[in-house]
Amino acid sequence: MVSTVRHALFTLAVTAGLAASGLGATDAQARGAHAQSGVASWYGPGFQGRRTANGERFNTHAMTAAHRTLPFGTRVRVTNRTNGRSVVVRINDRGPFVGGRVIDLSNASARALGVSGTARVSLARL
Repeated sequence: MVSTVRHALFTLAVTAGLAASGLGATDAQARGAHAQSGVASWYGPGFQGRRTANGERFNTHAMTAAHRTLPFGTRVRVTNRTNGRSVVVRINDRGPFVGGRVIDLSNASARALGVSGTARVSLARL
């Protein structure tokens, strides 16, 4: 009986350790997958050439976006939930600073998604 309890506790400890270390996790967990959905907006003409939060110059024609917490350089697949279009953007700025929005897209990214103002989107960290 004591041996069975010890074995069960050992198995539980090993499983918990693997989960905490990322070993034995799914591919999505191992990559640190980040899924989110909400409202996207876009920004562009007035910011062209200004410095983004990561220090580079904003290019409204590039496939970039602003997110509040994702690390700079993170690639994110953004899918427009209305029309099914998706694009991959690189996070290079912070925002959006309007409540209820999850991402601010460059003009090029928004156009590729068919977004002319705001749109319901899903985000998947790649």
